[in-house]
Amino acid sequence: MALQQFLDHLQQGAARLAGRHSLRKLEQLASARGLEVYLVGGTVREMALGGVTPDLDLAVSAQALSLARELAEALGGTFVLLDEQERTARVVWRGEVLDLAEFRAPTLEGDLRGRDFTINALALSLKEVLARTAPLTVFDPLGGLHDLEQGLIRLVREENLAEDPLRLLRAYRFAATHNFRLTPDTRAAIQRQAARLSRVAGERVHQELFLFLAASRAAPWLRDMAETGLLFQIFPELAELAGVPQNGFHHLDVLEHTLETAAQLEAVLAEPHRYFRELSQEIARYAEKPVKRVLLKLGALFHDVGKPKVQARRTRPERYTFYHHERVGAEIFANLAARLRLSTAETRTVIHFIRWHMRPFLLLPAFRRGELTVRALGRMVRAARPELPGCFALAMADSLAAQGPQKPPDAEAALAALADEAYRFLKERLEPQERHPRLLTGHDLQNILKLKPGPHFKRLLNAVEEAQWEGRVTTREEALELVRQILQ
Repeated sequence: MALQQFLDHLQQGAARLAGRHSLRKLEQLASARGLEVYLVGGTVREMALGGVTPDLDLAVSAQALSLARELAEALGGTFVLLDEQERTARVVWRGEVLDLAEFRAPTLEGDLRGRDFTINALALSLKEVLARTAPLTVFDPLGGLHDLEQGLIRLVREENLAEDPLRLLRAYRFAATHNFRLTPDTRAAIQRQAARLSRVAGERVHQELFLFLAASRAAPWLRDMAETGLLFQIFPELAELAGVPQNGFHHLDVLEHTLETAAQLEAVLAEPHRYFRELSQEIARYAEKPVKRVLLKLGALFHDVGKPKVQARRTRPERYTFYHHERVGAEIFANLAARLRLSTAETRTVIHFIRWHMRPFLLLPAFRRGELTVRALGRMVRAARPELPGCFALAMADSLAAQGPQKPPDAEAALAALADEAYRFLKERLEPQERHPRLLTGHDLQNILKLKPGPHFKRLLNAVEEAQWEGRVTTREEALELVRQILQ
């Protein structure tokens, strides 16, 4: 995009903001105090690119907190103190979000020089925006518009990384979300400063990490993060995967396979119709939700994290086994999730992917021979829910990332066929059956069969459900008889 286009976009974006009552009230209050207010950072960056940001970033020459309180009172909005030490606050009013931050230096230029990257060291005078001044004055002391034009992420200065090490990860987030490149100096500085990220609170890393992983092309940057060492500051557990060999189904060690799985997952999510038939539309709908994309990528990064703990060598040096690595991997991820303050639901979903990911591969031999039972298929589908599309997307990525000499040439085709079979089972048997009342309930087991409640209730009721899949049980009486046989 040419420089003139950026300037045109800024003029157009300013015109859209000029009529906002909230900004006019802010400028009125600031002028009464003798303060200067500027649109800065991501707000100006996205305006230059022709887009918008849901939140407006504003820099105030002084008194930012008291000004924000006064603005909230004048609008009848809500004041939120973000960081008293950094002098930042938020005003929320009628769906608008205004983030006010006090200058980090005596002047605007000094404030811009304290920011992370040149593309974020841009500013527009709020007074000029509201006056519809043309052309606008763009404050750009560090060449941010030029770097924006070249698609470059360039540090303002290395010391700024030390002041807030979260900027290390933010550099990769911008690279992934905007398809930009890190300058060599920026990448080298990240490599030197990577260890500082461990000082950042888990909640902040969590938020930035999710923004990064939600991007459609984050995987190439995961590999770069591994090379600079930043990936292992976020996920030290992954460092143990380097150099761990695998059997003949694989052509990569566990770490390289993990990174390749993440890359293949992004390819599957981008074009599911290339890999699946009946399930492709479900995967496309599933991938529309940013949080699902993030949790799936975490599943890809951690699906084999348990392998180093359980690796065993067989009689031949090239033969290794990794029994129960999915269980160990789930435990490892649970500890990481607590450290990064993932929610219970987020943690549960990623663990679900990790624990399930081997299921289709264990069933593929029987499926190829035409010997897969309805019960085995149904158990796999029931175990995958409610994440069936995501589970098979991850399984396909896992398969694509393994290209060893012992891998069957039709592996992906067979996996896609199994996914179709699973989807048909879900739609034609499991969901229709669930729309009807259960043949038996826990109350029936208590009242009719005089059983005491316990974990065995679930096993008995599942057995009835599975017998219904197979057509062996169709009535309440047959269900009771089946339970009596199991108890005997």
